[in-house]
Amino acid sequence: MAGARYSRQLLVLGGGGRRLREAAVLVGGLRGVGAQAAAALVLAGARRVVLHESGAAPGGVQFLQGECGVGQNRAEVSQQLLAALNPDVEVSVHPGELSEEFLAAFQVVLLTESPLEEQLRIGDICHAKGICFIVADAKGLAGQLFCDFGEHFVVRDPVEGDPLCATVQHVSQGNPGIVTCAGADKNRGHRFSDGDLVVFSGVEGMVELNSSEPCPVRVLDAFRLEIGDTSAFSPYRGGGRISEVRPRQEHSYEPLRWALAMPRIQTRSSTELLRSRTLHAAFWALHAFRQQQGRLPQPRAPEDAERVLELAHELGSALGPLDEDVVRAFASVSAGELCPVASFMGALAAQEAMKAITGKFLPLEQWFYFDALECLAVEGAAGLMPEDCAPRGSRYDGQIAVFGADFQEELGRQKYFVVGAGAIGCELLKNFAMMGLAAGPGGDITVTDMDTIARSNLHRQLLFREADVGKPKAEVAAAAVRLINPDIKVTAHQAQLGPGTEKLFGSTFFRRLDGAVSALDTLTARAYLESCCIHSRTALLDTGTEGAKGNVLAMVPPLSQQLEPGSDPADGSFPLCTLRFFPCAIEHTLQWARDEFEGLFQLPAESVNRFLGAWLCRELPEELPQWEGLVVPEQVRRSLQERPRDWGDCVRWARRHWQLRYHNSIAQLLHDVPPSHESSPGVPFWSGDRRCPHPLTFDISNDTHLAYVEAAAHLLAHTYRLPSCGDRVATRDVLCHTVLPPFVPKDGRYVPTVEGVEEVEEALEPGQLLELVQELARWKQELGGGTEAMDPIHYDKDDDLHLSFITAASNLRAENYSIPPADRLTSQRIAGRIVPAIITTTAAVAALACLEVYKLVWRCRDLRCYRNSNLFLSECLLFRIQPLPAPTYRYRGKEWSCWDRLEVRAIGEDGQALTVRELLAWLQEEHGWTVTKLLRGSTMLYDGEEDEEMRARQQAQRLSDGVERCAEPRQLELQYVCAGDELEDACPPLLCTLP
Repeated sequence: MAGARYSRQLLVLGGGGRRLREAAVLVGGLRGVGAQAAAALVLAGARRVVLHESGAAPGGVQFLQGECGVGQNRAEVSQQLLAALNPDVEVSVHPGELSEEFLAAFQVVLLTESPLEEQLRIGDICHAKGICFIVADAKGLAGQLFCDFGEHFVVRDPVEGDPLCATVQHVSQGNPGIVTCAGADKNRGHRFSDGDLVVFSGVEGMVELNSSEPCPVRVLDAFRLEIGDTSAFSPYRGGGRISEVRPRQEHSYEPLRWALAMPRIQTRSSTELLRSRTLHAAFWALHAFRQQQGRLPQPRAPEDAERVLELAHELGSALGPLDEDVVRAFASVSAGELCPVASFMGALAAQEAMKAITGKFLPLEQWFYFDALECLAVEGAAGLMPEDCAPRGSRYDGQIAVFGADFQEELGRQKYFVVGAGAIGCELLKNFAMMGLAAGPGGDITVTDMDTIARSNLHRQLLFREADVGKPKAEVAAAAVRLINPDIKVTAHQAQLGPGTEKLFGSTFFRRLDGAVSALDTLTARAYLESCCIHSRTALLDTGTEGAKGNVLAMVPPLSQQLEPGSDPADGSFPLCTLRFFPCAIEHTLQWARDEFEGLFQLPAESVNRFLGAWLCRELPEELPQWEGLVVPEQVRRSLQERPRDWGDCVRWARRHWQLRYHNSIAQLLHDVPPSHESSPGVPFWSGDRRCPHPLTFDISNDTHLAYVEAAAHLLAHTYRLPSCGDRVATRDVLCHTVLPPFVPKDGRYVPTVEGVEEVEEALEPGQLLELVQELARWKQELGGGTEAMDPIHYDKDDDLHLSFITAASNLRAENYSIPPADRLTSQRIAGRIVPAIITTTAAVAALACLEVYKLVWRCRDLRCYRNSNLFLSECLLFRIQPLPAPTYRYRGKEWSCWDRLEVRAIGEDGQALTVRELLAWLQEEHGWTVTKLLRGSTMLYDGEEDEEMRARQQAQRLSDGVERCAEPRQLELQYVCAGDELEDACPPLLCTLP
């Protein structure tokens, strides 16, 4: 079960993810940053997480603590809740001093929001002992991250995802040699870049490539690469695989004491470097201010901000010019605590800790700074005074210190819609609870998610526990955030947002919202939500993650452009002839294995059950003629003929099927198209994408052969409701006594090389039909009157048995075609079309979205204050840019925004909906437009080119004709064409409110 918990995470971290289970991490400081980092490390499965904090919690709260823990030691309060997140992890508290002897037991030491003196002391110890050392801090709207992984830190795998690979189609003899290749999707070619190191395998003819050292490539185009000198190699004959090699990297770090004065800051531009150096000096000055004054600067106190600026100039003199406005803004809110900023910095710190443990991804070198000080430029925030931000003795005092008490009340009145209660949804709801969103009069949050909790969710979906597996996500998440903040109002639904739930989430529902947040995992669902928000002009924050990558997009009516629906990526489908006869990549064999699973263990059982239900709900006829019109599906016939009686029958069936798939069918294919066959004179048939296969010989000592038979036998037994046997000795005994007839090829068969060729099933003879009907009758009697004879098995990507079959079936097929096999984890990802996921990315993305929520709550009308974000945690890179403005166009001499609408209350004096004639007259009178065509979706309501009689009938229609009645006011969105507007831009849509 542990594998299921971490499966999505292992797809991100690879084999290095397993090193987490051997690691010990110390987290010092349990305010917001430390709580988020500790939670992420516990969920990720570190073996041991030790918490440390000096003193009690005098004020403020974090999500693990709650109001009842105020005044107690945060580490002690947090330990029990952190331990409940993951039973695999030992979570303990160290109340004493962080001595050199104590620190020696850890691979990673992470200090959060600690005094500089403590950072320097512990940093020196860690650097001397080779312990990876991380410092993370958050103050108000800014955050700081520092890493020291020692002088010789080895990165085992610096890049996200599997190494690139492609199928070789040809290699020229020359200097340089030219490799022609294609990816699994042949139309897209390879994905190599200049300088990538590659190796070759399975090349025929030019076998020298198979034993050559890794060599760099130069990209010529999407299908061709240059490699080294191949002029002296043997001529290329066919086959082969080209694969990326990722060399290990060694990185060297300076200790904090040295890095403080001469910082290496990770930025993308000179502008960012100036801002980051300014923040570096500001954080350093803040430590000095606190040491001098015994406190942080007072919120919005100009004299304190100026003192921090003076200190920044003194301490950061070697850093060059500073942005004084940034220092003042930072200092003025540095006493504040914001959950989104703390969550973001905690997520980044946890990711760097995972890099230190796993050797996966490029670690930070050495400083990273983040700020969202653009929030202070929002109208309303800029003019706050010290008294507006003074503490109220509230759990929100840290937030009030930044945005003021009035803003906090406005947060409580918000109405938000969270679509999706998975990983991002959990983090959003947790942050909302900490922020106090919808925790006041009139506020509410609606969350919907149709899914239930699976074990594979537990490593990243913060609000769920082991006991919640199988329960509705939205309901459990809502209950969990009420424990974090009892004042929050959350309504949960187990419903899928879409046309089928318009009565629940209709236009009235959307118009009452202050905003919506998308935490969905499909582009189709996202596109539907976007259309709803566009129609109702509701602000939308769209979030998404894939592995260590994440993004947030802000759609702010009427300021920003509308979000454009994305297109779903390729669904993994391949041409049928490729899967059946000509696979050349592991993706092909895995899809073939998925089809095998469905064809063996799902579809036959469903066919038998349907057939029994349709035909056997009556007595068996005594004479065959009454049954001559009966059509018996091939799957039903085969299921009856192969029906096992015990475990031995299941094993024998699995062995026969192995022989059919991996020996007989391949031998038949080579009989039909021999290896020497030419598609035209001088052109070998088996070349390029067509890899010549070879049959396999069953070997009971081969683990993959035996794994296939065992998995197939267990699955067959389940479909026929037979008991399974877990005794491998008994299974081997059955296999040893199973004798199969020798294969005899058939002549006259045809191998299709194009789509559209179907196999012809043989017709049943009358005697066979009678035998099958009688067998069905006996089966029906055994059922005791029921019609469900078999249990169909639907593929579950997290089921160990299902995955065992898929992996073995695919790798055997790959061996037939000399394709490199895939490990279990890769097979699970590709066959299950799983999107890799990790807690750090989801937490960081949710935090960035919540920073945009602040601006929406302020009702900010300056697009320059909003940010779209693209996050790459594998390299600790963050891109934040202003959303594009709403486009405008001209129609009929007037400038329109993409958010503009023509709106009409389409209700006549009689209370009925307007007729088409009345609406056309309104458009003529109100705007002077002569409409020649009027449409509702694809339905033509009026066409001026029709004859007079048809136009009269169209004009007499009421706009409500054909529109379903509902409880809330109905709105129609109509499109129209005016006379002479062929050269105009698009016209604004017409919204008609019906009675």
